[in-house]
Amino acid sequence: MKKEPRHRKPLCEVRHSRIHGNGVFALRRIRKGTTILEYLGDRVTHTQADERYSDKDPKDGHTFLFTVDARTVIDAGVGGNDARFVNHGCDPNCQTVNTNKRIFIEALRTIQAGEELAYDYQIGRDEEDPADVDVIFACRCGAKNCRGSMLEAPKKKRKKIIKRKRKEKAKSRRRASTTKRKALRKRSR
Repeated sequence: MKKEPRHRKPLCEVRHSRIHGNGVFALRRIRKGTTILEYLGDRVTHTQADERYSDKDPKDGHTFLFTVDARTVIDAGVGGNDARFVNHGCDPNCQTVNTNKRIFIEALRTIQAGEELAYDYQIGRDEEDPADVDVIFACRCGAKNCRGSMLEAPKKKRKKIIKRKRKEKAKSRRRASTTKRKALRKRSR
C-alpha cells in the first residue's frame, strides 16, 4: 500500500505589515539557513528598468527592482512572486543570496511563526542622489538599531581620519614623555 504524500504547511504568507504596505510572515517555524523564497520577476537590463520607470515620481522610493549584477535587474513588478513583499529591516532575520544569478531569501536565524520576514535592502548610494535621498528611502522597521534609511550606511571617512589623528597625538605624547624622562634623568645626575 502506497503512503499518501504529506503536504507541509507553506512557510509564509503575504498580509498587511506594520512596517510598510504588505509584508511576508512566517506561518510556521523556519530554521536558520532555510531557503524561504526565490525573488522572481522579469529579468531586464539596468537601462530597460530605468526606461520602464522613467515616468515614476523621483520622490517615490517604492520599488520591486532587485539588482542581480552589473547587467541584470529583476523586476518583480512584472511576473513577480511573494518575495517582492519582504520588507526592509535594519535588524533582519533574513538575507539575500545570489546563486548562479538567481536571488534567494534565506533565514539568518530561526524565525518563529507569526514573525515578519525582513532583510537589509542596502540600496546603493549614487553621486547623483538628491540631498533628501535618505528621506525618500526612509526606513520604518522600528528596530532598536534602525539607521533610518533603506540605503547602505554612508561611508565613515571622518571616523578613520579622527582615529588616525588620535593615534598620531598619542604617539607624539609618548615621544614627549620619553623626552621629558630623559631630561629629568640628566638633571638628577
